[in-house]
Amino acid sequence: MSDDTWRVVIAPDSFKGSIDARRAAEAIAEGWRAVRPHDALVISPMADGGEGTLDAFAAAVDRAVRMPVTVVGPDDAPVEAHWLLLPAAEDSPGGTAVVELASTSGIELLGSARHPLSAHTRGFGQAISAALDHGVSRLVLGIGSSASTDMGLGMLTELGARFVDRDGARVAFGAQGLRAATGVDLSDLRRMPLGGAVVLTDVGGPLTGDTGAAHVFGPQKGLSPAQIVEVDTAMAHAARLLDASPASPGAGAAGGVGFALLAWGAELVSGAMAVSELTGLADAISTADYVITGEGSFDAQSAGGKAPAIVAEQARAAGVPVALVAGRVAGSELVGGYHRVVSLSELAGTAQASLASPQTWLGAAGRELAGTV
Repeated sequence: MSDDTWRVVIAPDSFKGSIDARRAAEAIAEGWRAVRPHDALVISPMADGGEGTLDAFAAAVDRAVRMPVTVVGPDDAPVEAHWLLLPAAEDSPGGTAVVELASTSGIELLGSARHPLSAHTRGFGQAISAALDHGVSRLVLGIGSSASTDMGLGMLTELGARFVDRDGARVAFGAQGLRAATGVDLSDLRRMPLGGAVVLTDVGGPLTGDTGAAHVFGPQKGLSPAQIVEVDTAMAHAARLLDASPASPGAGAAGGVGFALLAWGAELVSGAMAVSELTGLADAISTADYVITGEGSFDAQSAGGKAPAIVAEQARAAGVPVALVAGRVAGSELVGGYHRVVSLSELAGTAQASLASPQTWLGAAGRELAGTV
């Protein structure tokens, strides 16, 4: 590029509950072009296992096919969803299925409602079963944005497990069923496909304890302080029924779905890193002059492996300055190393204003960054 023409990679995650990753990237790009119209902009939407993961794979893989499926949502309402069929390859002759928990059992499906004790992951299990019925050779499972803290009980039940109480009756779905579970029959549990299952997650915490699923993520799913303690104790009790360690990194992901998938035999990996490898982000950044990433809420968890942290890590490794755009930034001490940080809430004046018109303020963020490079 010439001295006055830059190559800019724009790679945000979704701004949850507000705008998806691709539209966020395009809005930032539109703002940038208003100030620097001759720059070359590379749109590379990110995901980390949560909302938008399926879309990121669909955009990056030629001949990927969306497969419709109707599932039971986290509140028992029917949900029209999809899983993604990737083309057959040498190591997956039946193709690879990408299944996203966010679109089948995710918290966004509930709107403003919360069902802290009864929400479940049955829909996620139903979508996985649909992919297995199709005959896929490999699974890629994105498990961010869960609506429940059911330790994957609903998912495993749809895959053939039977959790029972002391009387031999099937326990209730959701976190409310965990304490009653005294046994599990896995004789009908579906087998892992020959190519295995890779689980994309952005959470590295254990299943239980102060840094576990209930204590860290329970509040956003509606658990009261008393319920957090109860559910944490119930998960520790029910975890004894499955062959996995509650202390394993990522076991607490998606309200304990990470633990259930470990017990099924799956492998947990960094979702953001997997998506960045799929989309060739490192190669794009290696020839860039500037990188922009972002997400809805940048906080302490963001620095621990979520999409902006992975993008920033790759930019710094390539010696390319990186900027952060976020709906809100929870603590200035978290953003060291970014060339610029733009908060949409500050631009708009309030969080409510930025949420009401995210494209407008993402465009404003793009203009501000372009005017200061």
